[in-house]
Amino acid sequence: MRRVGIASSGLTKFTKNEIPLESLMVSSIKPIFDNARNLTQKDIDVVLTSTNANEKYLANIVSELSGISPKISHSVESLCNSGTNCIVSAFAYISSGLADVALVVGAERSNSPGLVFGWDKSRGQYKHPIYWSSLFTGAHMRKYGTTMDDLAHVSVKNHHNALDNPYSYFERSYSFEDVMQSKSLTDNIRLLDCSMSCSGAASILLASENIIRKFTEDPVWIKGIGQKSISAGFTKNNDLSSMESTSLASSDAYMMSHSSPSDIDVAELHDAFSICEIMALEDLKLVERGQGSTYVKNLYETNDKKINPRGGLIGTGHPLGATGIAQTIEMYQQLKGTSGKRQVDGAKTALVHNMSAAATSSTVLILQS
Repeated sequence: MRRVGIASSGLTKFTKNEIPLESLMVSSIKPIFDNARNLTQKDIDVVLTSTNANEKYLANIVSELSGISPKISHSVESLCNSGTNCIVSAFAYISSGLADVALVVGAERSNSPGLVFGWDKSRGQYKHPIYWSSLFTGAHMRKYGTTMDDLAHVSVKNHHNALDNPYSYFERSYSFEDVMQSKSLTDNIRLLDCSMSCSGAASILLASENIIRKFTEDPVWIKGIGQKSISAGFTKNNDLSSMESTSLASSDAYMMSHSSPSDIDVAELHDAFSICEIMALEDLKLVERGQGSTYVKNLYETNDKKINPRGGLIGTGHPLGATGIAQTIEMYQQLKGTSGKRQVDGAKTALVHNMSAAATSSTVLILQS
């Protein structure tokens, strides 16, 4: 199996503007060609698009608009972890030898149909994601004593980190008091505990070890991949205080990359809601069970950017199809040392955690420079 690396990336600013999906995607693709040396449209074998919008033939349309005639083109949809699943598909094409170069582009508009999952009848009238996050929060509180203060530390930290991210949706910080006093949506979820839907796009260029140095001198390698789907209905989860799919996917990613949680220097975690960051820290074995809240509070108090340095989903915004790709781009930039004020010193190994629909599925990537 051939090694696969990241050679270039591109982002648009995340906004509330209702920009046509194709325009968003093409805008994020342009920096790919600006930043990768010697790259031409003819070099690209695969174009994959990631979105939850009901667009038809999107990969082919975006290819044409970008002047690309790929061997392979199609879309990937998996709600919130569509982006990393798209990257995994591109990795498979390249590592198997079916292609050498793949362009992965994800985008969403703020009115995405992926916001509410209508299929899962077990949710009854509570189809909006805030209700599963409320159940997760209640379960974690009962089992580990997590408090509303603990949740607030996640939000304050990530909004603060997002101030150094020029692409983030939010452009202001929120104090601890702001979060604590924000509108209550359920008995344990406040408005500022939530990520916000928005419009935005992200693109990434993958290439085989055989050709990647044509485009960059210092690629970042995808060393580990883990994916796990438990179900579609979130009530199939055995324990709502943890995310089983995340734990299983991370085990596979650590094994494939020959690494362990202690090797992770910086990580992007899927904080769709504040509780998700706390749970992910525990499920990824970055901390012991029940210690996620304490760890986040320490990050908050010391301004440590190891977890969600770009602001996570809460600070940056959550355009579903672009999110996993944007997370991966942040880790790519961290390992290249190009993250500016967000930079984590000496980062050599990075982790991306992207999950979907109450963690009924999870994807974990491990990157190394």
